[in-house]
Amino acid sequence: MILRPARGANETRRTAAQRDTGRGLFRGIDKGFAATFVLLMLVGLVTLYAASYYNAQDNGGALSEVTSQLFGIAVGAAGMLVILGIDYRALSRPWLCGGLLAASFIMLALVAIPGIGRMLNGSRRWLRLGPVSFQPSELAKYSMIVYLARALSQKNRDVTRFFAGLVPLFILPGAMFMLILLQPNLSTAGSILIVTAVMAMIAGARWRHMGLVGAAGGVLGTFYALSEGYRRARLMSFRHPFDFMTNEGYQLSQSLLAFGSGGLFGMGIGQGRQKFAFLPYPESDFIFAVVGEDLGWVGCVAVLALFAAFIYFGLRVAMRCEDRFGSLLSGGIVCMIGVQCVLNVAVVIGMMPTTGLPLPFFSAGGTSISIIMAAVAVVMNISKRRS
Repeated sequence: MILRPARGANETRRTAAQRDTGRGLFRGIDKGFAATFVLLMLVGLVTLYAASYYNAQDNGGALSEVTSQLFGIAVGAAGMLVILGIDYRALSRPWLCGGLLAASFIMLALVAIPGIGRMLNGSRRWLRLGPVSFQPSELAKYSMIVYLARALSQKNRDVTRFFAGLVPLFILPGAMFMLILLQPNLSTAGSILIVTAVMAMIAGARWRHMGLVGAAGGVLGTFYALSEGYRRARLMSFRHPFDFMTNEGYQLSQSLLAFGSGGLFGMGIGQGRQKFAFLPYPESDFIFAVVGEDLGWVGCVAVLALFAAFIYFGLRVAMRCEDRFGSLLSGGIVCMIGVQCVLNVAVVIGMMPTTGLPLPFFSAGGTSISIIMAAVAVVMNISKRRS
C-alpha cells in the first residue's frame, strides 16, 4: 500500500518552502555590513530632514526633500531585491558588463552636448528623462568598477607589468575621467582614477608602478587646477576662505562657522542656524556641516565611525570571497563609497578645494541613493555567495 500525504500536509510544506525562499534571499548576508548600511540610511534621512526643512518650504513643503529621497529609497529597495535574487557572477558576462559601460559612455557624451545636458549652477552634469533628472556619472562610477573587476580577474592580465598590464587598464577609466571633467566635475572624475588605482593594487600591482601613476595624476591635477582663473581663485579661497567671503570662499566660510557653532555636543537636531539661507546647499554637498552644527564634534566622530565600520565590514566581505571577480568587485564598490565620503568631508572641513561631491547615504538625490543601494546590494549578494 502506498501512503500519500494529506492535502493539508502538502499545503503546509508549500507554505514552508515559500517562507524558506523568502528567508533565503537574505540568508548569509554579512550582518555587520547590513547593520551599518541600515544605520547610515536612517541617520542620513534624519540629517536630511534637519538640513532641508527650512529651504524645502519654498518647494512644496518642509518634507519635500525627504519625500523625494524616500521615493529614491523605494526604487533602490526594489532594485536590491532583484539584485539579491540573482548570482552576482552574471555581471562578469561580456554583454552585461560591456552594455553597462557603453551606456555610461553614451550618457556622459550626451551630457556634454549643449541643449541635451542640463545646466545647473555653471555645470552641465544632468540628463532629464521626463520629470526625473539624474547624473550619469553616478552610474558610470559603478559600471567602471564592474569592468575593472572583470578585467583584473582575467588570467591573462598581469598588472605587475607596467606597459603591458597596468597602463592599458587605465585607458577606459582615463577616457571616462576626461568626459566627466568636461562637465566639469573633478571630484567624481578623480574618484574613478583613485578607485582604479586601489583595485589595481588589490590585484597585485607593484608599488613603484603605482607611484609613477600617482605622480602623473598629480601633475595632471595641478595643471588642471591652475589652467583657468576661476579654478585658481577657488584654490586660493580654499586656503584662506575668510579672505574671500564675498565670492569663492563664502560657502566654505559658512561651513566652518557651522562647525564652530556646533562645538563639542552640537545645538541639537534641527536647531542649527546656518541652514537658514546662510550655508548654500546644506541638503546636498555640505550636509556634513549640518551634522557638525547640530550634533557637534561628537556627532561628527560617530558618523565617521559608522562609515568606517561600513567600509571595514565591506572589505571583510571582499577578503572572505574566494572568487577573484567577486572579491575585486566588492572591494571596488566599498572603496568608491569610502573615497566619496573622505573627499566630501575633506571639502566641508576645508582640507580640499570646494567641489560638488555628495556624501553617500546623506545628501539629497533620489537617483543617487537608488544607485548606491543597488551597489550595496551587489556586495550583499557577494557576501551570501562568497564560497
